[in-house]
Amino acid sequence: MKKSKSSRPQSPGELISERIADLGDWRGDALARVRALIKLAAPGVTEEWKWRGVPTWYQDGMICTGESYKDKIKVTFAKGAALKDPSKLFNSSLDGNIRRAIDLHEGDTLNASAFKALVKAAVVLNKTKP
Repeated sequence: MKKSKSSRPQSPGELISERIADLGDWRGDALARVRALIKLAAPGVTEEWKWRGVPTWYQDGMICTGESYKDKIKVTFAKGAALKDPSKLFNSSLDGNIRRAIDLHEGDTLNASAFKALVKAAVVLNKTKP
């Protein structure tokens, strides 16, 4: 864990907040929106900071990650291939056997209710399948 200016280790939540602020553009706004929707859909969610800087959300197992790139925010659902996606939010990593992802580009609008439904379904799946 990264040390804060007060020399105490920063929590994963603090690191995620810092990442959002550091992005300083539409990517920070998109990641903040994703984070807020995850917390609404899964009030018991925990946040972790994995792989040297990837925001990760857990509840009874990994739900998803939120990676930031130069041209997109990628939200990867750990068990996305097993989730129903009637709104067709998944638009990346479609050929994999396990994961599915949503790539958000500048100007994209995320369907909040469909996204929250995916998060809720991921939590249910985590409770039923190890």
